[in-house]
Amino acid sequence: MTSTDALILDLSANLAPVRRRHALREGALLLALGTTELVLFLAIGLMRPDMGRMIASPYMLWKLGSLAILAGIGCMVAIRSFSPIARPRRGLVIALSLAGAAAIGGAFVAPPGEIGPTLLDRLAPIHGILCAACIIVLSLPMMAMLAVLMRNAAPTHPRDSALASGFAAGTCGAFVFAFCCPINDPLYIVVWYSVGCATVAAAARWLLPRHFRL
Repeated sequence: MTSTDALILDLSANLAPVRRRHALREGALLLALGTTELVLFLAIGLMRPDMGRMIASPYMLWKLGSLAILAGIGCMVAIRSFSPIARPRRGLVIALSLAGAAAIGGAFVAPPGEIGPTLLDRLAPIHGILCAACIIVLSLPMMAMLAVLMRNAAPTHPRDSALASGFAAGTCGAFVFAFCCPINDPLYIVVWYSVGCATVAAAARWLLPRHFRL
């Protein structure tokens, strides 16, 4: 036995077996967490009071539908990125392209009479900052779950995986918050929801790769 063989045997002697990853199981965990957060959020009475009237409007279908699609794709991209053979950048480009398309689609669904007379009125910065902060807070449970899944996996591109995790967590938080947000201006939604999601993605990109060798 060569010295190299002896070294390999010595290093591998005390290794514990690693549980095999199952993408479907991880996806189910994220779905269960997101559903639980949404149910709890609505159970404490935070749903906007006119949801029954607005739910079938083109605006609300755009708002909730776009966020649900982006959250689902974001979670899929994040889970796939945890594989050692994955290259998550392509998935991130697709997810961001869809986000851009959804933003453009908002120009066609504005409810009549809901648009402010000036840009400042439409953006309502004080309310917008509060909305972005709520999205950040609501994204934390999903980010924590994705961080655990990422830590237990073997991503070879941890920075991109972290960014995908932040995108997924941010869009999930935005989807939950959309049931509460009373603003009906698509420009407001695009700007401030993007601020919240981008903040979550940036935080994940900075925090999550710290446990990986780059």
